[in-house]
Amino acid sequence: MRKLLGLFALLICAPALAHGPTPIKVDESIVIAADPKAVWAVAGKFDGLANWHPDVQSVTAKGGDAAGAEREITLKKGGVLKEGLDEYDASAFKLSWRMSDPNLDALPVSSYTVTFTIEPASGGGSAVKWYGRLYRGDTSNEPPENLNDDAARAAMTSYLRDGLQGLKKKVEGK
Repeated sequence: MRKLLGLFALLICAPALAHGPTPIKVDESIVIAADPKAVWAVAGKFDGLANWHPDVQSVTAKGGDAAGAEREITLKKGGVLKEGLDEYDASAFKLSWRMSDPNLDALPVSSYTVTFTIEPASGGGSAVKWYGRLYRGDTSNEPPENLNDDAARAAMTSYLRDGLQGLKKKVEGK
């Protein structure tokens, strides 16, 4: 009976010992003093990120705005992010995409999926949301500090927040 209880305890603990990373959620939003159509005119092209995101040097894309389109984002700080478009809905002002190939030097994240939406804000203007799920750069059980959950969350939050601030500045002309 003791052996059976010991085996049972081991089986219960084993999944906890083998547990890998959990998804990290990021969610940023901003209100822009412009109609959603005006905001979409600036932000609604999959290849147009460099026109409003202050951290982006350039974008090379193929496939237009159709699901399956791909882009390479060259960051001003160095590094390239490769992404694939999963959903494009101009009538709903919505884009969703994912990381295609991790570049830990550019962003300490091993994978991500994000969604970008624009809706009318309750007090006028546009409510712009950019949110998603990601995994830290090192998915082992004991990642180094520069590739752990906190580093991944901070880097992605900063990237999304910078982008939304840049979009607001571009659309509002400030």
